[in-house]
Amino acid sequence: MTARAGATLEAVRARGAVRVAVSQGIRGLSLRGTDGRWSGLDADIARAVAAAVLADPEAVDWQPVPATARLAVLAADETDLTVCNLTWTMGREAAHPVLFAGITCYDGEGFLVRTADGIEDPADLAGRRLAVHTGCTTPVNLEAWYGARGLTVEPVGFPDPAGAVAAYAAGDCAAYVLDRTALAGIRAGLPHPAAHRILPAAISREPMAAAVRESDPQWFRLVRWVLQLLICAEHAEASGADRGAAADLAGPHGPAAGVDEGWAARVLAAVGTYADVYERNLGAASGLDVPRGPNELWTRGGLHYAVPLN
Repeated sequence: MTARAGATLEAVRARGAVRVAVSQGIRGLSLRGTDGRWSGLDADIARAVAAAVLADPEAVDWQPVPATARLAVLAADETDLTVCNLTWTMGREAAHPVLFAGITCYDGEGFLVRTADGIEDPADLAGRRLAVHTGCTTPVNLEAWYGARGLTVEPVGFPDPAGAVAAYAAGDCAAYVLDRTALAGIRAGLPHPAAHRILPAAISREPMAAAVRESDPQWFRLVRWVLQLLICAEHAEASGADRGAAADLAGPHGPAAGVDEGWAARVLAAVGTYADVYERNLGAASGLDVPRGPNELWTRGGLHYAVPLN
């Protein structure tokens, strides 16, 4: 596929909004509130891009899509960006004309179960029906984990979170299998959250990432550095510097990336650092209280490494 560099940026500016594919509703990642406003870690990443490009974090055309369409809508030029609890895999980049611009959240496949069932380990679910999302890596992960142990399960696919939740809540499925951060939001939305638990074990590596079309390297570069800015700004604060130091370092490079020198300051004013984004949507302040774990900075034992901005 050939393309003119900058075509996406020009189209976004002409439209006055960034078209973003998000989930059909997962608390903590991307969920539309009763007031119509989207919230979540993925939603804030979208706002950060809009702030950089359009100077307006709310200039987003939200497009909730099923898991099966997350990359298809991007490849078809129906969206400009996908931030939709989407795992970065070689298979996805090889099969679609897309590139992953950076990891938004390190995660792993987990299990939501009813506390009363006494399930302590994924092996206890052998032979049971498990609710999963169609279009996700879950069935492959389940086959790999259970198959290696001579066990089997029956994945039951649903096109959207609502269907999977309903089947699990009704007892039709013994567990709901999804990324653990997403399960935290699902659990919180159940009528009696305390009656359910997320098993401690994770059976896969799920680096959730933002994706763009491969045809526009300038747009790819811009989205990548918006993500890196959030991590660099957190690193700056953790090192005793003001977050403005990260904006100052990134700002002069804006024109070469297609934006002005104020882009980085706008992003940080709109959503804060990565720590702010995580705490607001998944941390204690969100009510979900998902430990940062691998989503900590590398200086604190996590996997997020701040790429230099200078």
